[in-house]
Amino acid sequence: MRALVMAGFVSAVMLVSDVASAQDAVARGQQLYAAQKCSMCHQVAGKGNKLSVLDGIGAKLTADQIREWLVDPVAAAKKANSTKKPLMPKTYAKLPPADVDALVVYMQSLK
Repeated sequence: MRALVMAGFVSAVMLVSDVASAQDAVARGQQLYAAQKCSMCHQVAGKGNKLSVLDGIGAKLTADQIREWLVDPVAAAKKANSTKKPLMPKTYAKLPPADVDALVVYMQSLK
């Protein structure tokens, strides 16, 4: 019985840790979104350029698709048959992988 209780406790701690970690990644992605001045071209929650709204993007695209839009927008636009102009002028391929991951997590949170 004691082992069961302990296993449940460990699982609960891991779950809380995972939730906190996910929240940290979303917050970091949001900070990067601001630092990279993404709102010059995109809008989230009514703030930014209304020509390219990202609200709901996390429900529309997979994490891999979002990552591709960030690191290779030309290829992503081609795959999506996007004719929207201008194409995303800046790629984020040179950002540290952890920063790209945080941006992806933030975009995925926009559901």
